[in-house]
Amino acid sequence: MTEKPVVTIYTDGACQGNPGPGGWGAILSYGPHQKTLSGGEKATTNNRMELQAALEALRALMESCKVILYTDSMYLKRGVTEWLPNWKRRNWRRKGGKLANIDLWKALDEEITRHDIDWRWVRGHAGNVMNERVDQLACRAIPK
Repeated sequence: MTEKPVVTIYTDGACQGNPGPGGWGAILSYGPHQKTLSGGEKATTNNRMELQAALEALRALMESCKVILYTDSMYLKRGVTEWLPNWKRRNWRRKGGKLANIDLWKALDEEITRHDIDWRWVRGHAGNVMNERVDQLACRAIPK
């Protein structure tokens, strides 16, 4: 039995205004290899861009992997690790009613089932080199 590849991912989302134009960025590292991804939308929110970054990074993996995913978004980390099971039990609703960004949460839920993911939070804008790099990717991807 072969071991799953171990991939380290850093993700970030950014928005000019919230809502407003936004961008997302991701860096995937596997051994000596690195791949950068980014994209943007003209009208979005910071939370949507955080979710989109993680979703696109996971979609880029061609096979099931062990993933260490770093995010500076507690919304993303807590959403996946704490809130998601309850939302699913409530038919994709929060305790207080409608769930925001349901399309991205559903897509992310489907994608995470393919991988073994260790979700890690990193403080944003605190000097973590990789977090700063994905922040730059996200900011550069914001449509003008």
